[in-house]
Amino acid sequence: MFDTLSDRLANTFKTLRGKGRLSEADIDSAAREIRIALLEADVALPVVRAFIANVKERARGAEVSKALNPGQQIIKIVNEELVSILGGETRRLRFAKTAPTVIMLAGLQGAGKTTLAGKLGRWLKGQGHSPLLVACDLQRPNAVNQLSVVAERAGVSVYAPQPGNGVGDPVQVAKDSIEYAKSKVHDVVIVDTAGRLGIDQELMRQAADIRDAVSPDEILFVVDAMIGQDAVNTAEAFRDGVGFDGVVLSKLDGDARGGAALSIAHVTGRQIMFASNGEKLDDFDAFHPDRMASRILGMGDVLSLIEKAEQTFSQEEAAKMASKLASSKGKDFTLDDFLAQMEQVRKMGSISKLLGMLPGMAQMKDQINSIDERDVDRTAAIIKSMTPAERHEPTIINGSRRARIAKGSGVEVSAVKSLVERFFEARKMMSRMAQGGGMPGMPGIPGMGGGAGRQKKQQKQAKGKRKSGNPMKRKAEEQAAATRREEAAQGGAFGLPAGTQAQDFELPDEFKKFMG
Repeated sequence: MFDTLSDRLANTFKTLRGKGRLSEADIDSAAREIRIALLEADVALPVVRAFIANVKERARGAEVSKALNPGQQIIKIVNEELVSILGGETRRLRFAKTAPTVIMLAGLQGAGKTTLAGKLGRWLKGQGHSPLLVACDLQRPNAVNQLSVVAERAGVSVYAPQPGNGVGDPVQVAKDSIEYAKSKVHDVVIVDTAGRLGIDQELMRQAADIRDAVSPDEILFVVDAMIGQDAVNTAEAFRDGVGFDGVVLSKLDGDARGGAALSIAHVTGRQIMFASNGEKLDDFDAFHPDRMASRILGMGDVLSLIEKAEQTFSQEEAAKMASKLASSKGKDFTLDDFLAQMEQVRKMGSISKLLGMLPGMAQMKDQINSIDERDVDRTAAIIKSMTPAERHEPTIINGSRRARIAKGSGVEVSAVKSLVERFFEARKMMSRMAQGGGMPGMPGIPGMGGGAGRQKKQQKQAKGKRKSGNPMKRKAEEQAAATRREEAAQGGAFGLPAGTQAQDFELPDEFKKFMG
């Protein structure tokens, strides 16, 4: 959604990098480009004006003029101002002192409230809570049925005493759900309310009546990030008519200009708390302004990537795999293990999304977008078409076996051969890293390994030190060399006490640990 904005900002910063000093003209030019980038991304005009004013004021201050790298300092200022616009600190849910905590969802029809109720319920369940979804959207056809299906997929309970489709009193359902939650020991109640195609008095009155009936601890305004400037107008109308405590952005995975989403927190004074960036129930997480600003500026989001990995991978399994790679040159690591690791990565989400979280990947956007997610499924199909013996020892896979595996997995024979070869190469590299050898092909860097052959070659090609043509100077050099050899024999050249013998010398404990 923010690709266009990211590209424009990246081009602006390119002109600033490498400049030892920024003139007024440089600052004005950069500010103009940033203003155009924000307006093209559909950011609200008042927000753009405030943003540019703050950036220009700070850019002309001492923090830039006295900086060693003014260009990078400008990027830092833009990053901090983006974080400020997006709400500053990460806003957490407020839980009631006495259960249940009541969370009410409000917003227009089509914003994604019902699906988001399931995502929020699943997310809270993962946090150790016992959520209950309440069907108070009794106007929209099949809304109650949809919430029941979403709740079942999310693995959470649902309270839907009325059939909906225009039948039932949503205020009474909301009121009764609190007692039901207490009787069934649910500590969080998520109330899904009705929406309209636009703001009207009936919608506002019903939402206000439900609010008064259940006294929610949090009212979350769900807004479609793709509807443009109308998102800000709708948010202001809900804030004045019903009131809300936080914003939830849905459909962040869309390709529309998402600048309106950047404007909501600044215009309404309410922070964005959650973001939904996909159709799956797992595509939902807490909103971190600093991480979103980092993504917009192409700096990646490593913290979110680490959190996803921690949720998916178990430490016990990781340790087990590491021990397999470290032992007997990695031969204990089989294709079964490789398949298990691949399936764990798939659980984290789309490969292209995961790569997009890495710093510097903004420059490789086209290559990342061209990744075919089905390649992982093809690889899994090839491995699953092998016998247990072949997975355990791929070296036994000969021509006839390759033909059988290819036929079973629906691929060419060359694909099977390529997979086995790539597996051996990957196992060799991972084994080397697990044993402390580091990345291959990185000579001269401690712990990076892979350079013994090249180092010997370089030593062989190195020329000896030339001797001086001045007889007196040459004699002085020879005397100094003789002194150094004598000190080396006595141990003094290494900072050891004179007379220390080689057998008496011991490495420090830190070096012993490093050397294993």
